[in-house]
Amino acid sequence: MSIERVGVIGAGQMGTGIAHVLSLAGVDVVLDDINTEALDRATSTIARNMRRQATRGLIREDVIEPALRRIRTATSLESMKDRDLVIEAATEDEAIKRKIFQELSPRLGPQTMIATNTSSISITRLAAATDRPERFIGLHFMNPVPLMQLVEVIRGIATDDPTFQAALDIVRRVGKTAAYSEDFPAFIVNRILLPMINEAVYTLYEGVGNVEAIDTAMRLGANHPMGPLQLADFIGLDTCLSVMQVLYEGLADSKYRPCPLLVKYVEAGWLGQKTGRGFYDYRGEKPVPTR
Repeated sequence: MSIERVGVIGAGQMGTGIAHVLSLAGVDVVLDDINTEALDRATSTIARNMRRQATRGLIREDVIEPALRRIRTATSLESMKDRDLVIEAATEDEAIKRKIFQELSPRLGPQTMIATNTSSISITRLAAATDRPERFIGLHFMNPVPLMQLVEVIRGIATDDPTFQAALDIVRRVGKTAAYSEDFPAFIVNRILLPMINEAVYTLYEGVGNVEAIDTAMRLGANHPMGPLQLADFIGLDTCLSVMQVLYEGLADSKYRPCPLLVKYVEAGWLGQKTGRGFYDYRGEKPVPTR
């Protein structure tokens, strides 16, 4: 199955990054979002990031304009009717995703594949909200998409072999490496990563160390490029909490209980870099720990 026309639903960080790498790979892309301001930000971000890649010698300067011309924006799911593949990259909320799939499915051709970029939610359960569970798959790109090399590929119980092979092909085409995961809560990366972040929040909550000490300890003591609390701010504390809730509810194991301090930060709207405050305050010249 040849995939030449792809739709991306959601112009946030992930959808923007996915559109970026697809267009560089020669794919015709429609980036859809109900928010026109988000679409404007997305196209500006893609252009800026491509120029940054060219400055670093990662791509040639002359590929940028053709790649940008391959991306067009839309505010209606009607724009997806001629796509070979549609990748959903909306917020990590199962109800929102299911509503998108229910509205999207009747607008697609019978052969169109659907993929979700969910980082934790059951592929089988999301597929059941469509009219084509056999042509539905998980493609979990990592953030930031242009830089990160991995894509988790997750089959639902009904996903057929041609869909799986086509998914592997598109991952290879955009220059990424696929890791196959079974359809269990949070898959591989977040099953391991988010409990570590949650434990770092517990370490802060219990007063074992402050924000700076915890992040310094893990950077210098475990050779991590970024401390776990800084990483949580980068991911988004709302996303971290959503993944932990999926793990806790899906596996019924108390070790996945979200830290109450993480819940409190999300309730306060301190979601990390995207809101200006999380475990660090980003509103000044440099980030300052909030605890």
